[in-house]
Amino acid sequence: MKDVARLAGVSTSTVSHVINDNRFVSEAVKAKITAAIAELNYAPSALARSLKINQTRTIGMLLTASSNPFYSEVVRGVERSCYERGYSLVLCNTEGDEHRMNRSLETLLQKRVDGLLIMCTESHLPSADILNRYPTIPSVMMDWSPFEGDSDIIQDNSLLGGEMATRYLIERGYRRIACIAGPQDKTPARLRLEGFKQAMAQAELPLPASCIVSGDFEFQGGYNAMNQLLTLDPLPEAVFTSNDAMAVGVYHALYQAGLSVPQDIAVVGYDDIELARYMTPPLTTVHQPKDELGELAIDTLLHRLANPGGSQQLLVLTPELIERGSVRGG
Repeated sequence: MKDVARLAGVSTSTVSHVINDNRFVSEAVKAKITAAIAELNYAPSALARSLKINQTRTIGMLLTASSNPFYSEVVRGVERSCYERGYSLVLCNTEGDEHRMNRSLETLLQKRVDGLLIMCTESHLPSADILNRYPTIPSVMMDWSPFEGDSDIIQDNSLLGGEMATRYLIERGYRRIACIAGPQDKTPARLRLEGFKQAMAQAELPLPASCIVSGDFEFQGGYNAMNQLLTLDPLPEAVFTSNDAMAVGVYHALYQAGLSVPQDIAVVGYDDIELARYMTPPLTTVHQPKDELGELAIDTLLHRLANPGGSQQLLVLTPELIERGSVRGG
């Protein structure tokens, strides 16, 4: 920058104002600085800038990615929100591996990201020792519950969502209702199953143990679980599937068995991924506001950066039932 200033015959602060466009500089002076930048092939150093202002304008995100489109849609919302607020996103996929998660966590914190988003499986908690070494870097847990620390937490109301989905089926006249539950090491999966059980109990409907099958929140898990339910006699009239990815597998299992949705078996999903509206028939599901989740996560981090001494926040998003064609009368 000093070389640019010397060549243009101006001060380094004037060069800085032109590069950052944060103060008026006459067109004539701006033209001289731009010409000097081109001649010297000068590029501003983000590292130098971050050291000077003690900010990297970067957000780190730890994610257990999978074939489930829900996660990519959440990341899309996070990245868009970062871009709109002048931040960059560094994404690390943990692959569900505890060692890899903690190595990635250490790497992000060493790079001095301004804030950290964590969306991983609950069977592995991020190392409290690592987080404690960087007490000034705020973190937000997304869709996550049990964590000992100062992180803000954002989650959907899975208990209400599971109850809503099941009550909707009951109101449409279904009585033999099965549930494909998610992995029970995840709080959202446990709460969605609990919501299902509560709605069935309130309606005083029988709930044999064989009508609850666990899946893994992936396409294959839904396919395997539905094939297990197809061995029951009588067959269920409807299935509440704890996420939309498994509902895709359910549709495939029913198609292979020569059964139709909703004529033979109704299906309700959870998440409202983009694919849900393009399934045949379009899937009735519980909407999770994924873009809002990303936006809220970034805004919560930025609020924490501006108010580091504030109390821990627990923010709960309200689910909404989206009626489509996979339930009779839907």
